[in-house]
Amino acid sequence: MSDRKIQGASIVFQSVGKAFAKPGGGMVSAVDDVSLTVDAGAITGIIGRSGAGKSTMLRMVNGLERPTSGKILVGGQDVGAAQGTALRAIRRDVGMVFQHFNLLASRTVAGNIALPLEVAGVPGARIKARVADLIHRVGLDAQADRYPAELSGGQKQRVGIARALATEPKVLLSDEATSALDPETTQTVLELLKDINRELGLTILLITHEMAVVRDIASHVAVIEGGRIVEAGKTYDVFTAPQHPTTRSFLSGLTGVTLPAFIKGKISDTRPARPCDEVIHVTFAGKHATDPMLALLTRDLGLQVNILSGAIEEIGDQPFGNLLISLDADRAAEARAYLERHGLLTQGLGYVG
Repeated sequence: MSDRKIQGASIVFQSVGKAFAKPGGGMVSAVDDVSLTVDAGAITGIIGRSGAGKSTMLRMVNGLERPTSGKILVGGQDVGAAQGTALRAIRRDVGMVFQHFNLLASRTVAGNIALPLEVAGVPGARIKARVADLIHRVGLDAQADRYPAELSGGQKQRVGIARALATEPKVLLSDEATSALDPETTQTVLELLKDINRELGLTILLITHEMAVVRDIASHVAVIEGGRIVEAGKTYDVFTAPQHPTTRSFLSGLTGVTLPAFIKGKISDTRPARPCDEVIHVTFAGKHATDPMLALLTRDLGLQVNILSGAIEEIGDQPFGNLLISLDADRAAEARAYLERHGLLTQGLGYVG
């Protein structure tokens, strides 16, 4: 593979809508007024539940679907308006990694990787050299002559990644590329994608329903619900201070801040007349992320704090922690003010007797 660094291309959604005809008549909206910029050279994750519209967004980037309204620009080129030669040129700049690999069973590893080069009319000698470089890059030297049936899921996905890189694209699209893999294999594939991004400067746009994938690989994230982007920004910012209920729902299973069952059945939004505790969500981020703030809170204010659940995570090189605590409701405001003076984020969740 050539050592030259490929310059990634930006992807810009400008008020994009996509509607499909319903079998019984009428239209149904899959994507609604989406505006989003994916920076050149960045890894951006789009996360949403099944049917939220994320796959439709991805398919419009390489022209497999055309927007009903708005524009999608890849490296400044309007994908929706491109036809013929212009569209084929854009598609050569956009590689695609599929969830279920989409390998040809009758072709070896080398043959599958060579296919897009053959379609593009690249001379045989150049194809052979290019395929050998790609096989080495994805770590499949020993499997070059094997067929898909002889490969593990992780190896099949590495073939898919190499095939997507064959035409030296500027953008790499990942369609749930790790959802069919076990956790250990998922990590190796994500590390490979990060290496490709770092070494080649490709722009990577991935869709997923797993927040762990976004945490482990993406510098930026957009959350989609009902065809609309409900929250977007740097991954660290979104993880540490989620604003939308959909984002908080995705994060709850990842960050260890789900209310325990024995609390969930008792918590109330209304403070009772009798003595009670307030349940507080505390996010540790920034320069105080690793400080022993609960110990300091107890020392300085003399409060007894109960830890209900929690976890420490890392996004990039930045740590952050999430805790659910409960303490005397009469002093909860004082405790929250103390924590917020030290740069922590707090949110009152309710009351328990």
